[in-house]
Amino acid sequence: MSVAYTPVGWNANKIFYDVALGLAVAAYLWIFMAVAEGMAPGARFDDATIEMRAYGSCAFLMLSAILCIGPLARLDTRFLPVLYNRRHFGVMTCFVAIMHARHVIAWYFAFSPVDPYVALLSSNTSFARLAGFPFELLGVAALLVLTLLAATSHDFWLNFLTPPRWKALHMSIYAAYACVVAHVSLGALLTPQWQAMHVVMPACALTVVALHLAAAARQARLDRTATMANEAVGWIDVGEASGIADGRAIIVPLSDAESVAIFRNGDALGAIANACRHQNGPLGEGRIIDGCVTCPWHGFQYRLEDGCAPPPYTEKLATYNLRSANGWIQLDPRPNPPGTRVEPLHAPARP
Repeated sequence: MSVAYTPVGWNANKIFYDVALGLAVAAYLWIFMAVAEGMAPGARFDDATIEMRAYGSCAFLMLSAILCIGPLARLDTRFLPVLYNRRHFGVMTCFVAIMHARHVIAWYFAFSPVDPYVALLSSNTSFARLAGFPFELLGVAALLVLTLLAATSHDFWLNFLTPPRWKALHMSIYAAYACVVAHVSLGALLTPQWQAMHVVMPACALTVVALHLAAAARQARLDRTATMANEAVGWIDVGEASGIADGRAIIVPLSDAESVAIFRNGDALGAIANACRHQNGPLGEGRIIDGCVTCPWHGFQYRLEDGCAPPPYTEKLATYNLRSANGWIQLDPRPNPPGTRVEPLHAPARP
């Protein structure tokens, strides 16, 4: 994180993430074009169409992957490293989608007697029929949303719009995905020749839906458990101290839709609010790095004992009191004011 807005705040993780992602995109495009070029003359498309479909299919797969990262990370913490710098993934997806649109304009409308962009929006107006429906408009709508999200991905816009509005804006990624699915379904999938996208597109869409439903069901179970646990007023039993791995946390949902992250740092346990001040990231899914709780989304850090970000940063989180009773850890669900120091609970890990 940073105390001032800069064009790009690079670090080793971001560089590795972007290089790996760029190499994966380049490899996909090369393999797609090589395979398409090697097909029998009667089965292959012209070079411009091959390039157009390579970029289009790549953008669709990237967008599907982006929407799978969130639920996967919630279902299995091993996917958390993929969550880091996900906004970079989205920006690159936008660039690949723009390349697809560029090839479409350059190939299908380059020789139109009217402006290519006017031809794109007016050449197909069969709104009353499924076959021939102007699927181009759906692609344009999706591209506009992706461009808007890419343009507002920097933290300046998060601060300027405020986190709730910024988050609401970026939830439009789901509308963009729906437009892309419809765009592909009404375009490439209505062609008489069999294509790999006939299988890939519905498989990706169903995977995205299934993962989100699974993550939602898991969270609903946690919420129901929290509601039952908090029916009684007072301290909440959260389990044995040995169940918390060093440098990691357990998340305790509260009945008011809030949750608490209880971290172990060596022989000390501490509890802080689970929502990061930056973008409400789930702190309990992160880990302790250099003595500070580190958000898994964008690396914002907080001291465990008082919920304060280390200087020169000024963010503060609510802290919670812990106690031990008959070998069990208990949590007081009443939060302390943000930045309140709480003496860590001594709870040696079992050898």
